[in-house]
Amino acid sequence: MAEHLRLDLFLKTSRLIKRRSLAKDICDGGCVQINGRLAKAGAMVQVGDVLTIDIRDRLMRVRVLRIPQRIEGPEGVVEVLPEEAGE
Repeated sequence: MAEHLRLDLFLKTSRLIKRRSLAKDICDGGCVQINGRLAKAGAMVQVGDVLTIDIRDRLMRVRVLRIPQRIEGPEGVVEVLPEEAGE
């Protein structure tokens, strides 16, 4: 079982973002953070990381529970975190 995965591929396999090319564009546009640090598409995602995805008017924070081996959807892969006050 893989211990880490590229950010753009993780976003696609977890179905947080529908297409890998779109995930890459969003990452390279500065809209994704891993543990509070801006991340490019090639950054590695590991179990326990907190991803913050800021797309247009939607802000999503998720914790990585496991690394998926294939496309399977976000259930059991990520835990959606509540938005913090003041953001």
